[in-house]
Amino acid sequence: MTDILILSLQELQDKIAAIGGEKFRAKQIFNWLHVKQVTEFSEMSNLSEQFRVKLAEHFCINRLNIQKKLVSEHDYTVKYLYGLPDGQKIETVLMRYKHANSLCISTQAGCRMNCTFCASGITGFVRNLTPSEMLLQLYESERDSGLSVGSVVLMGIGEPLDNFDNVVKFLRLLSDKDGRNMSLRHVSLSTCGLADKIDELAELRSGLTLSVSLHAADDETRSTIMPVNKKFNIERIMASCKNYFEKTGRRVSFEYALIKDINDSLETAEKLSRLIKPIGAHLNLIPINHVHSKKHEKSANVKAFHERLTSLGVNATVRRTLGADINAACGQLRAQQLIN
Repeated sequence: MTDILILSLQELQDKIAAIGGEKFRAKQIFNWLHVKQVTEFSEMSNLSEQFRVKLAEHFCINRLNIQKKLVSEHDYTVKYLYGLPDGQKIETVLMRYKHANSLCISTQAGCRMNCTFCASGITGFVRNLTPSEMLLQLYESERDSGLSVGSVVLMGIGEPLDNFDNVVKFLRLLSDKDGRNMSLRHVSLSTCGLADKIDELAELRSGLTLSVSLHAADDETRSTIMPVNKKFNIERIMASCKNYFEKTGRRVSFEYALIKDINDSLETAEKLSRLIKPIGAHLNLIPINHVHSKKHEKSANVKAFHERLTSLGVNATVRRTLGADINAACGQLRAQQLIN
């Protein structure tokens, strides 16, 4: 049986025609699925009952199950642990801001990048998520919370560019004018630096914001905490980021998690400024979260590090910490559930 949420409008038109339906019905169904977000074919009231029965015979509308839900007492951030149809678990975080609500979604069950400070890969990589499983994180979170989401961040469990084709299809479904119609300028994609895929993404000229997890100012340090650097070093990543800006006109941002005694010295800040300033990128400093079973500690030099960077002319900000009381950093809740 076909997962109907995975189909583009064109694919849905072809499928509907193949079962004897009129092609124009596909746009009606697409609207029901991605705008009204119905969960049963019986809810599609402008279709005949006979046709709805036929749809149910050929297609399914999958759901995610809320297995755990944590709500921050400080800022009302909501963290969902979702169960997938095959029993795998992923995390999604709903963040509430004055201007708009934002959703951080997962793109894989587990992760194979093995960054030493991140909880996402503690239990290893299981599989890629489908485009519909990414969409469902948005739809289920809106249904449960009653809130409308204005922006999406691909920064949850998994490396988005390691699931390139499914992520691209998700983005096309999300931005389809006959569906959810979210501008990709309201979407951020975070990558640990798969430079070849950054180059592929640049060719799509989608308009989304690219955020690169840098976390070090030299190859020796970065290779120690991020094994991917052995394949794509800092020079290669910077070249791809420059190319991305030239092809899309969209400024790249860098993520930098400050880790005690590893990457938080003022000398490192100076070295980092020499990397960032030439390409005019924005730097987002992240006070690292404590991760169970990980040895790294939170830096006490966040303020001094930030001040040194700004004094050197780097456009740097310190990320506001949301959901600290519910372990909202990606991978923590899933790891706890799988290990326990």
